[in-house]
Amino acid sequence: MGSTLVHKAMIVACVRIMSEGKASRECRTFETSTASLETLLDWLTASGCTHVAMEATGVYWKPVWNILGDGRFELIVANAAHIKNVPGRKTDVNDATWIAECGRRLMAH
Repeated sequence: MGSTLVHKAMIVACVRIMSEGKASRECRTFETSTASLETLLDWLTASGCTHVAMEATGVYWKPVWNILGDGRFELIVANAAHIKNVPGRKTDVNDATWIAECGRRLMAH
């Protein structure tokens, strides 16, 4: 399960990896240029992701969708109000990790 927190000029992505029954996470930051989004695509693919959940305000998610939407992943754009994080933990890495967890729970149902 991967997630992206999409801003105008950058994306914070988090991959949730299961190994021996334990979850670990790796987070990386990418620019929103086409070349950087293709690097994001390569990283998610190499990480074995099958699902990507993203949260963005406005239309910033659309270029990410266009690059990731080639059929390798099941994509979800989440309404920020529906996946609001716990107050006091507002960092992009924490938010990206939270979105990955919300996406995992959604895929479990």
